[in-house]
Amino acid sequence: VQLQASGGGLVPPGDSLMLSCTLSGGRLSDYAMAWFRQAPGKEREFVASITWTGGSVDYGDSVKGRFSIFRNSGKNTFHLRMRSLKPDDTAVYYCAADRVRIGVSVTEYDYWGQGTQVTVSS
Repeated sequence: VQLQASGGGLVPPGDSLMLSCTLSGGRLSDYAMAWFRQAPGKEREFVASITWTGGSVDYGDSVKGRFSIFRNSGKNTFHLRMRSLKPDDTAVYYCAADRVRIGVSVTEYDYWGQGTQVTVSS
């Protein structure tokens, strides 16, 4: 199984961005999915997760109400829609997946994408 993240970029504060993560070598519905992020000098931080069926989602406190995670099983892709971006959202964003576990810890996901840079700056 491989994950490919895309969609990062440089945006001004208050703007929106949507990240995508495509899974290959497996079926999206067999995996719980998540997004994490890592800013320079900081630990990798949980952003959002979505269950195998897409029926339940969870968000980190710093992004609740601004970010949304959703999946498109027909394209084997899931997304992170980010609104009202702040400079503190600047980080490398990683997508992750696991067949049997879901949670807020990096140790709960076996598969990781390569990361995509999001920079929020005027």
